[in-house]
Amino acid sequence: MNIENIKQPFIKIFPGDFSGNPMQRNTPKVLFSTIEPAGFDHPKMIAFNEKLSEEIGLGKFEEKDLGFLVGNNLPENVKTYSTAYAGHQFGNWAGQLGDGRAILAGEITNNSGKKTEIQWKGSGATPYSRHADGRAVLRSSVREYLMSEAMFHLGIPTTRALSLAFTGEDVVRDMMYNGNPQDEKGAVVIRTAESFLRFGHFELMSAQQEYKTLQELADFTIENYFKEITSEGVQKYKDFFENVCRRTADLMVEWYRVGFVHGVMNTDNMSVLGLTIDYGPYSMMDEYNLNFTPNTTDLPGRRYAFGKQGQISQWNLWQLANALQPLIKDEKFLEEILNDYGSYFWESHDKMLCKKFGFDQLLPSDEKFFTNWQSLMQDLQLDYTLFFNQLEKRDDKTDLKAQFENVSYTFLNEKDISILEDFIKSYHSRLEKNTISKEESLEVMKKANPKFILRNYLLYQCIEEINIGKTEMLDKLTKALENPYEEIYPEFSAKRPSNYDDISGCSMLSCSS
Repeated sequence: MNIENIKQPFIKIFPGDFSGNPMQRNTPKVLFSTIEPAGFDHPKMIAFNEKLSEEIGLGKFEEKDLGFLVGNNLPENVKTYSTAYAGHQFGNWAGQLGDGRAILAGEITNNSGKKTEIQWKGSGATPYSRHADGRAVLRSSVREYLMSEAMFHLGIPTTRALSLAFTGEDVVRDMMYNGNPQDEKGAVVIRTAESFLRFGHFELMSAQQEYKTLQELADFTIENYFKEITSEGVQKYKDFFENVCRRTADLMVEWYRVGFVHGVMNTDNMSVLGLTIDYGPYSMMDEYNLNFTPNTTDLPGRRYAFGKQGQISQWNLWQLANALQPLIKDEKFLEEILNDYGSYFWESHDKMLCKKFGFDQLLPSDEKFFTNWQSLMQDLQLDYTLFFNQLEKRDDKTDLKAQFENVSYTFLNEKDISILEDFIKSYHSRLEKNTISKEESLEVMKKANPKFILRNYLLYQCIEEINIGKTEMLDKLTKALENPYEEIYPEFSAKRPSNYDDISGCSMLSCSS
């Protein structure tokens, strides 16, 4: 790989060099600290993303590169560092946070001039580890490696995964925070993104009243990642905030399209570029439930439940607005943009649902149709993805019970079938209002509705296999997630088996990693 071409533009711009000291502590008035990865003596490769490596400019993998992929054998030009940020966690101000287990190698530019940041996750303690060890376990690393790639191939803005490797050491974790710590295999994943800048980076500088650095950070972000902004002065920061709001709303709509539940939407887990970032206790939706949260830490309040993600993203943007107020100095403008956010989000959300149903336009009557559909989904406990897959097979001659009984997580009685029949009739009536043909309608649906989603029980199976040295499941899942709008493996296009309903690390997840 061409690791000698990795550069560090960020640390040349911003202050703060606590070189080589991994002690966890506050680092006021700085945005980063230089820190070296822990290094591991006996790493072992699990997976390497060759296509991504070529795309970003690193080139082909060679055996000698394994050390670099876990933070060993760094070239002299690579000066590694972690960044500081703040954030609101579960609605409460948490103060200084930062890259507790992530260390940035820097940035590489490919032949087309596209720049990509490269970051180890699980490679050792940093000044922002908050008394943790900075390591990561295999289960969380596999989940991030696979899910970030799955989201990319679904067409959703996201960080991506370059490599996954065993560190050769065990890590102690209490997976469910119930007083039962156990040894688990350690792993390191390398993730990439155009930038890992978060809402929290701006919150930290604003909270510390470091307004000069806040402005420099905003200027740096706009210049490098928001080329479409050409305004100057205060207007530049207004356009920046409005752009972040739009990207965030678009991202939330995409999450709803495929049924992705992030699980821990703290402001420090929100990307200013509108990327899906920090894959922790996430889940793809099985049975449709607006109140579903995969994160045990989010119980009983369910702040980050599936149906609340649009609302929470707006709340998080309010916090970013507060952080940018020293630059914008226009509360009325910020309020107007944030109030408009809800209108834009819901209109985009409903247009997205139109595509999932094969409608060519959003009609005033669709609000009632969508509400009835949500009630149907929840009352009959229908699988979100499989429901639309079956809807694509619509046929007046099809027996509804036979068609949908394997899509429901409950027994469908005669009353349920009657309710389903009424809905299907209303759906057919709505389709008649289309101005496109049935064939065109079906093509719209196929582009909006994946055939494969990376369900938690499949990830659980994969992790169990990797733990005992098998990679067949990993290979199959990788192929399936690269082709999510095709049915590569029919056995994956099925609802979650009931024997996975109450398994820790599968149906129940925590922030432990």
